[in-house]
Amino acid sequence: MTGTAITTIRNLGPSVEEALHRAGIPDAETLRDLGAHEAYRRMLKSGTHPHFIGYYVLHMALQGRPWNDCKGKEKDALRQQFDSLKTKTTADPLSRIEKELVAIGVIPKGFKD
Repeated sequence: MTGTAITTIRNLGPSVEEALHRAGIPDAETLRDLGAHEAYRRMLKSGTHPHFIGYYVLHMALQGRPWNDCKGKEKDALRQQFDSLKTKTTADPLSRIEKELVAIGVIPKGFKD
């Protein structure tokens, strides 16, 4: 049974959905169960380049809030969490190689061994 598309969550478009799929998060239900922090950790492990805006947008989206609603102390706290996560998390070595192999057509998109 296929779950709900991630793009049904406000402010999460196709590129975020694709990054979440690469991270092993297939649908909105799984994303909600994991939460924004763990989902972003998995995205980093799968080769997503860290970017604070993407991190807090994911948090706002899962709360049903506008992407730019994060301000003040809340934003400062999320920045500290992001910086800590970024420091502790590195991409799996093959994730970038696999991305390049998909881009040049050596392996099919979505291939998992």
